[in-house]
Amino acid sequence: MKNKISLITLGVANVARSLKFYHDGLGFPLHNPTEDDEHPIMIMEGSWLALYGKEALAKSASIPVSLAEYSGVVLAHNVASKAEVDAVYKLAIEVGATPLQEPEEVFWGGYSAHFADPDGYVWSPTYNPFTDLS
Repeated sequence: MKNKISLITLGVANVARSLKFYHDGLGFPLHNPTEDDEHPIMIMEGSWLALYGKEALAKSASIPVSLAEYSGVVLAHNVASKAEVDAVYKLAIEVGATPLQEPEEVFWGGYSAHFADPDGYVWSPTYNPFTDLS
């Protein structure tokens, strides 16, 4: 088995709203877009991001829909500089993200911020001066 994540699927309350946030707002390019696509897929470097109605996604996996506010998962977006952390954070807030933590120096020596997408998924633009993950 290869140790990689090739596709991340987010269960969302409103596919159109989330597509507007990720594609129109943050600029994620669409893969084979179709009119009224209920399951859009966007291309990211190294993996792909899919949006799927939360209840339909839970049903397809035979699991109950959780109403928990925080899933325990943070999606990191590593960049090559502190300035890029600031720029990603600013853009996300401008297109509708909820600010959680403004960009700052963090305890392990890096620089990061946190915001939540329209469904509460937490993202962290991060600069790691020790390992280039950008």
